[in-house]
Amino acid sequence: MRIVMLGAPGCGKGTQTKLLTDKYDAVQLSTGDLLRAAVAAGTPAGLKAKAAMDAGDLVSDEIVLALIHDRLTGPGAVSNFILDGFPRNIVQAEALDELLKSVDQPLKGVILVDVPSAELSKRIAGRRICRECGAIYNIHFAPASKEGVCDSCGGETYQRSDDNEATVTSRLQTYADQTEPLIGFYESAGLLKKVAGNADPADVFANICTLVDQL
Repeated sequence: MRIVMLGAPGCGKGTQTKLLTDKYDAVQLSTGDLLRAAVAAGTPAGLKAKAAMDAGDLVSDEIVLALIHDRLTGPGAVSNFILDGFPRNIVQAEALDELLKSVDQPLKGVILVDVPSAELSKRIAGRRICRECGAIYNIHFAPASKEGVCDSCGGETYQRSDDNEATVTSRLQTYADQTEPLIGFYESAGLLKKVAGNADPADVFANICTLVDQL
Protein backbone atom coordinates (compact mmCIF):
# COMPACT_ATOMS: atom_id res chain seq x y z
CA MET A 1 0.00 0.00 0.00
CA ARG A 2 1.32 3.39 -1.05
CA ILE A 3 -1.53 5.88 -1.00
CA VAL A 4 -2.44 9.49 -0.30
CA MET A 5 -5.58 10.27 1.68
CA LEU A 6 -7.29 13.34 0.29
CA GLY A 7 -10.28 15.32 1.50
CA ALA A 8 -11.43 18.59 3.02
CA PRO A 9 -11.08 19.40 6.73
CA GLY A 10 -13.70 17.46 8.66
CA CYS A 11 -14.21 14.75 6.01
CA GLY A 12 -13.03 12.02 8.38
CA LYS A 13 -9.88 11.01 6.54
CA GLY A 14 -7.85 11.03 9.77
CA THR A 15 -10.17 8.49 11.34
CA GLN A 16 -10.16 6.36 8.21
CA THR A 17 -6.36 6.53 7.96
CA LYS A 18 -6.01 5.15 11.49
CA LEU A 19 -8.35 2.27 10.64
CA LEU A 20 -6.41 1.54 7.46
CA THR A 21 -3.04 1.47 9.23
CA ASP A 22 -4.41 -1.09 11.68
CA LYS A 23 -6.01 -3.31 9.04
CA TYR A 24 -3.17 -3.27 6.54
CA ASP A 25 -0.25 -2.92 8.97
CA ALA A 26 0.71 0.30 7.22
CA VAL A 27 2.55 3.37 8.52
CA GLN A 28 0.82 6.75 8.62
CA LEU A 29 3.12 9.48 7.33
CA SER A 30 1.83 12.79 8.62
CA THR A 31 3.90 15.95 8.58
CA GLY A 32 3.50 16.52 12.31
CA ASP A 33 4.57 13.00 13.29
CA LEU A 34 7.54 13.07 10.91
CA LEU A 35 8.68 16.42 12.29
CA ARG A 36 8.45 15.35 15.92
CA ALA A 37 10.28 12.07 15.29
CA ALA A 38 13.06 13.70 13.25
CA VAL A 39 13.58 16.49 15.79
CA ALA A 40 13.71 13.97 18.64
CA ALA A 41 16.20 11.80 16.72
CA GLY A 42 18.35 14.77 15.76
CA THR A 43 18.55 13.83 12.09
CA PRO A 44 19.94 16.41 9.63
CA ALA A 45 16.44 17.13 8.34
CA GLY A 46 15.16 17.21 11.91
CA LEU A 47 17.77 19.77 12.92
CA LYS A 48 16.81 21.98 9.96
CA ALA A 49 13.14 21.65 10.90
CA LYS A 50 13.87 22.55 14.52
CA ALA A 51 15.88 25.61 13.47
CA ALA A 52 12.98 26.79 11.31
CA MET A 53 10.41 26.23 14.06
CA ASP A 54 12.61 27.89 16.70
CA ALA A 55 12.87 30.92 14.44
CA GLY A 56 9.10 31.01 14.06
CA ASP A 57 9.28 30.08 10.38
CA LEU A 58 7.23 27.56 8.47
CA VAL A 59 8.98 24.29 7.72
CA SER A 60 9.77 24.34 4.02
CA ASP A 61 8.57 21.80 1.47
CA GLU A 62 12.20 20.83 0.96
CA ILE A 63 12.53 19.81 4.60
CA VAL A 64 9.23 17.92 4.64
CA LEU A 65 10.26 16.00 1.53
CA ALA A 66 13.59 15.20 3.17
CA LEU A 67 11.73 13.83 6.18
CA ILE A 68 9.63 11.61 3.91
CA HIS A 69 12.75 10.47 2.06
CA ASP A 70 14.44 9.54 5.32
CA ARG A 71 11.40 7.49 6.39
CA LEU A 72 11.34 5.58 3.12
CA THR A 73 15.05 4.78 2.95
CA GLY A 74 17.82 3.50 5.17
CA PRO A 75 17.46 1.44 8.37
CA GLY A 76 13.85 0.89 9.36
CA ALA A 77 12.59 2.08 5.97
CA VAL A 78 8.89 1.63 5.32
CA SER A 79 7.27 0.59 2.05
CA ASN A 80 3.66 0.23 3.22
CA PHE A 81 2.46 3.76 3.94
CA ILE A 82 -0.40 6.23 3.90
CA LEU A 83 0.32 9.94 3.42
CA ASP A 84 -2.14 12.10 5.36
CA GLY A 85 -1.96 15.90 5.16
CA PHE A 86 0.71 16.02 2.47
CA PRO A 87 0.71 17.06 -0.32
CA ARG A 88 -1.50 20.12 0.12
CA ASN A 89 -1.00 21.67 -3.32
CA ILE A 90 0.09 20.75 -6.83
CA VAL A 91 3.67 21.99 -6.38
CA GLN A 92 4.07 19.65 -3.41
CA ALA A 93 2.38 16.81 -5.30
CA GLU A 94 4.78 17.15 -8.23
CA ALA A 95 7.79 17.18 -5.89
CA LEU A 96 6.43 14.17 -4.00
CA ASP A 97 5.94 12.30 -7.26
CA GLU A 98 9.60 12.86 -8.18
CA LEU A 99 10.76 11.79 -4.73
CA LEU A 100 8.75 8.57 -4.72
CA LYS A 101 9.96 7.67 -8.19
CA SER A 102 13.56 8.26 -7.10
CA VAL A 103 13.22 5.65 -4.33
CA ASP A 104 11.21 3.30 -6.57
CA GLN A 105 8.06 3.63 -4.50
CA PRO A 106 5.50 5.42 -6.69
CA LEU A 107 1.98 5.93 -5.42
CA LYS A 108 -0.50 3.15 -6.06
CA GLY A 109 -3.55 5.30 -5.49
CA VAL A 110 -5.17 8.39 -3.97
CA ILE A 111 -8.34 8.02 -1.91
CA LEU A 112 -10.66 11.05 -1.86
CA VAL A 113 -13.13 11.08 1.04
CA ASP A 114 -15.86 13.26 -0.48
CA VAL A 115 -18.31 15.09 1.81
CA PRO A 116 -20.70 17.95 0.89
CA SER A 117 -19.46 21.33 2.13
CA ALA A 118 -22.58 22.01 4.23
CA GLU A 119 -21.97 18.85 6.24
CA LEU A 120 -18.27 19.63 6.59
CA SER A 121 -19.08 22.83 8.48
CA LYS A 122 -21.20 20.94 11.03
CA ARG A 123 -18.58 18.23 11.37
CA ILE A 124 -15.77 20.66 12.09
CA ALA A 125 -17.63 23.06 14.38
CA GLY A 126 -19.25 20.17 16.25
CA ARG A 127 -16.07 18.16 16.82
CA ARG A 128 -14.91 17.49 20.38
CA ILE A 129 -11.71 15.67 21.36
CA CYS A 130 -10.74 13.95 24.60
CA ARG A 131 -7.69 15.55 26.22
CA GLU A 132 -6.62 12.22 27.71
CA CYS A 133 -7.06 9.51 25.06
CA GLY A 134 -7.75 11.51 21.89
CA ALA A 135 -11.18 9.99 21.25
CA ILE A 136 -13.23 12.09 18.82
CA TYR A 137 -16.91 13.00 19.21
CA ASN A 138 -19.34 15.30 17.43
CA ILE A 139 -22.17 17.11 19.16
CA HIS A 140 -24.32 16.79 16.02
CA PHE A 141 -23.58 13.28 14.80
CA ALA A 142 -21.84 11.25 17.52
CA PRO A 143 -21.98 13.03 20.90
CA ALA A 144 -20.48 11.69 24.10
CA SER A 145 -23.03 10.22 26.50
CA LYS A 146 -22.36 13.08 28.91
CA GLU A 147 -21.43 16.48 27.53
CA GLY A 148 -17.79 17.30 28.16
CA VAL A 149 -16.86 13.80 29.35
CA CYS A 150 -15.20 11.08 27.26
CA ASP A 151 -17.09 7.78 27.15
CA SER A 152 -13.85 5.81 26.81
CA CYS A 153 -11.71 7.14 29.66
CA GLY A 154 -13.73 9.78 31.49
CA GLY A 155 -11.36 12.54 30.39
CA GLU A 156 -12.42 16.06 29.50
CA THR A 157 -13.53 16.68 25.91
CA TYR A 158 -12.78 20.02 24.28
CA GLN A 159 -13.14 21.97 21.05
CA ARG A 160 -9.91 22.71 19.19
CA SER A 161 -9.26 26.41 18.75
CA ASP A 162 -9.34 26.07 14.95
CA ASP A 163 -12.62 24.11 15.00
CA ASN A 164 -14.78 27.08 15.93
CA GLU A 165 -17.30 28.43 13.43
CA ALA A 166 -15.33 31.64 12.91
CA THR A 167 -12.44 29.72 11.31
CA VAL A 168 -14.36 26.98 9.50
CA THR A 169 -15.20 29.07 6.43
CA SER A 170 -11.59 30.21 6.12
CA ARG A 171 -10.24 26.65 6.41
CA LEU A 172 -12.64 25.31 3.80
CA GLN A 173 -11.81 28.18 1.44
CA THR A 174 -8.09 27.50 1.83
CA TYR A 175 -8.73 23.85 0.99
CA ALA A 176 -10.77 24.84 -2.08
CA ASP A 177 -8.08 27.23 -3.31
CA GLN A 178 -4.96 25.19 -2.60
CA THR A 179 -5.75 21.50 -2.15
CA GLU A 180 -8.90 20.80 -4.16
CA PRO A 181 -6.99 21.16 -7.46
CA LEU A 182 -5.19 17.94 -6.48
CA ILE A 183 -8.38 16.08 -7.34
CA GLY A 184 -7.95 16.89 -11.02
CA PHE A 185 -4.18 16.39 -10.80
CA TYR A 186 -4.46 12.84 -9.49
CA GLU A 187 -7.47 12.06 -11.67
CA SER A 188 -5.40 12.93 -14.73
CA ALA A 189 -2.67 10.62 -13.45
CA GLY A 190 -5.18 7.77 -13.19
CA LEU A 191 -4.65 7.45 -9.44
CA LEU A 192 -7.81 8.97 -7.95
CA LYS A 193 -10.45 6.83 -6.23
CA LYS A 194 -13.48 8.55 -4.71
CA VAL A 195 -15.51 7.44 -1.69
CA ALA A 196 -18.67 9.12 -0.40
CA GLY A 197 -17.80 10.23 3.13
CA ASN A 198 -21.28 11.29 4.26
CA ALA A 199 -22.20 7.83 5.53
CA ASP A 200 -21.65 5.72 8.63
CA PRO A 201 -17.86 5.59 9.27
CA ALA A 202 -17.93 1.79 9.18
CA ASP A 203 -19.51 1.84 5.72
CA VAL A 204 -17.02 4.45 4.52
CA PHE A 205 -14.19 2.26 5.78
CA ALA A 206 -15.58 -0.84 4.05
CA ASN A 207 -15.83 1.07 0.78
CA ILE A 208 -12.27 2.37 1.12
CA CYS A 209 -10.99 -1.14 1.80
CA THR A 210 -12.69 -2.36 -1.36
CA LEU A 211 -10.81 0.26 -3.35
CA VAL A 212 -7.50 -0.40 -1.60
CA ASP A 213 -7.77 -4.13 -2.30
CA GLN A 214 -8.07 -3.32 -6.01
CA LEU A 215 -4.92 -1.21 -6.17
